[in-house]
Amino acid sequence: MNNRSLLKTIYCLLFLTATISQLRAQSLPDKKDVLDVMRLTNKYFMNTWPDAGKPIVTNRERPSNIWTRGVYYEGLMELYRIDPKKKHRKSYYNYAVQWGEKHKWGLRSGTARERQNADDQTCGQTYIDLYLIDKKEERIKDIKTAIDGMVASERVDDWWWIDALQMAMPVFVRLGELYNEPKYYDKMYQIYNYTKTKHGGNGLWNPADKLWWRDKDFVPPYKEPNGEDCYWSRGNGWVVAALVRTLQKLPKTDPHYNEYLQDYKDMLAALIPIQRQDGYWNVSLHDPNNFGGKELTGTSLFVYGMAWGINNGLIDRATYLPVLTKAWNVMTKEGVHPNGFLGYVQGTGKEPKDGQPVSYTSKPDFEDYGLGCFLLAGSEVYKLK
Repeated sequence: MNNRSLLKTIYCLLFLTATISQLRAQSLPDKKDVLDVMRLTNKYFMNTWPDAGKPIVTNRERPSNIWTRGVYYEGLMELYRIDPKKKHRKSYYNYAVQWGEKHKWGLRSGTARERQNADDQTCGQTYIDLYLIDKKEERIKDIKTAIDGMVASERVDDWWWIDALQMAMPVFVRLGELYNEPKYYDKMYQIYNYTKTKHGGNGLWNPADKLWWRDKDFVPPYKEPNGEDCYWSRGNGWVVAALVRTLQKLPKTDPHYNEYLQDYKDMLAALIPIQRQDGYWNVSLHDPNNFGGKELTGTSLFVYGMAWGINNGLIDRATYLPVLTKAWNVMTKEGVHPNGFLGYVQGTGKEPKDGQPVSYTSKPDFEDYGLGCFLLAGSEVYKLK
């Protein structure tokens, strides 16, 4: 074999290897593997925090019913719904009930209207889920009182940061479903629409790019170092999750259902061309050089949204399945430690520079919400056929 033939053979082998690697990255994971990694990561967390009511200490002490833990329990309840083993479901349920009981099913901010904050209402999603399993009124008394106060109020400017959509919208829609009461849906839309079209001047939604600015600090003329708008990955991930968890429960007859659905579809379409080559999304969606790198939370929330859309026949499977499976496969391959700890989780904040550096071994200030995002993603990936 001459040198030219040898080189040709080598190039063909390299191309074949790259092609096989790419196909593997985009192949649908086995259900058992998905469940195993969800159990592993959750076991690590439950073993690390056996007392669900123990305060969280970082730069200061906080109660464990804050938003970070609330997001974890959102994910845990989705794992509860899909895990076929009764013993596992029982442990998840008991762990969630312990959390509610330790906080007397209350909100960190209490129930007074003037103290309401979407972050402190996140726990209500799980309280309502647990109430539906065992209808003890104390489980939903406080969250219902808090949201009723908002419904009765004329204020519509509560959700001035986009994270708030995920923290609160699912609570409104769950109460609406539970009580068959459209007033919750109506108020939810009023606040959502104000966030979308008013906050920061003309709203936090950019209809041109189909993405959201995190809050008024990032609307133009604010720019990233490369001159692009700042679209924070996890912030947009929160909106994707909010829309998923709203559309799950909202009646299709609601006058605003189609608007939520269109916003959801527009966001997912905008995410496809900006996915990293390795499968993740950068923390700055339009500036890969501003703290660019692998990041698990925003990526997990995008996977959650895409997998849910396929499972419910709302988006094109052929278009989105390769995108989400590539992301899920790389997260499980590169982001999960042997003991279940999750790497590549950006710490709390609101923009690319916060919680840096993000790496396989870096430990965020709170590790609960990262797992919550991952479990949400896994719960829908598990259902894919």
